Amino acid sequence: MQLATTEFANSCRDARVNYAPSSSGQGITAFLANQVNWAGSDTPLSPTKREPAKAAATCGSKALNLPMMIGPIAVAYNLNSVGKLTLTPQLIAQIFSGKITVWNDPAVAAANPGVTLPDTRISVFFRSDSSGTTDNFTDYLHTTSPADWPQEPAKQWSGKAGQGKPKSAGVSSAVQATDGGISYVEWSFAITNSLTKAQIDNGGGAVALTAQTASRAAQAATTAGAGNDLALDIDYASKTPGTYPIVLVAYEIVCSRYSDPKTARAVKSFLSYVASEQFQSKLPAVGAAPLPPPVQTKVLAAIDSIT
Repeated sequence: MQLATTEFANSCRDARVNYAPSSSGQGITAFLANQVNWAGSDTPLSPTKREPAKAAATCGSKALNLPMMIGPIAVAYNLNSVGKLTLTPQLIAQIFSGKITVWNDPAVAAANPGVTLPDTRISVFFRSDSSGTTDNFTDYLHTTSPADWPQEPAKQWSGKAGQGKPKSAGVSSAVQATDGGISYVEWSFAITNSLTKAQIDNGGGAVALTAQTASRAAQAATTAGAGNDLALDIDYASKTPGTYPIVLVAYEIVCSRYSDPKTARAVKSFLSYVASEQFQSKLPAVGAAPLPPPVQTKVLAAIDSIT
């Protein structure tokens, strides 16, 4: 989003975009309170929390969840002697629930034949703030390994192990500074902090995180919303070879109709740029994956419908 706002301002001198990075929970709260024209969130508005109804009351019209990019979630770790590590859903759930506490645990060793694992204690770090990344990561754990992670997905961490750190920057810095550390973090922060990323084996073979392997997960997603509301359901349990399964969809949440025509035009102009091929092609360089073409086409049509 920093890249998008900078490039948009350079090409559209009459527009100014103020974007304050925070958490998904804070973004939605600000949108519902009518403090912002649109909000970024790594989860769509939640029907169980009556957020769509609250947003409609704020907007005076239906609110739309618009996918803008695919944000792969890296399982980032810090083990100086281990440059390549494969983890299964069960191992990840057992590590983050505190059932596996050392790196050379036999279960971890079995998934990594030929790799010498140290007798180092595992230090788990999680997001202490309300986080869409946490919501998506715990959804993955609950979907793929419910016996080891029975808790329902939520923006607030519900695990029994680890230390909480604020925001993506906090957990990234903690892993970077801790031998034996592990956390879940959006790919862009793993890149920025030079963190080593585990390969994930969902049952179809170990898959490294790349823009291509992450986009494949979004290609198989189904649409949960109706009409121009394009909330997506990701199949976290997919065993398709070459598909990186732990991804989130980064949404921009907007009003379908704005009371101020200037605001509507500005929102449409900016989001049209973010969803354009020109910008989407730049995403892998900053740790995100572009929208699959069929989804991109629907998003551009939904943006065009805003009045």
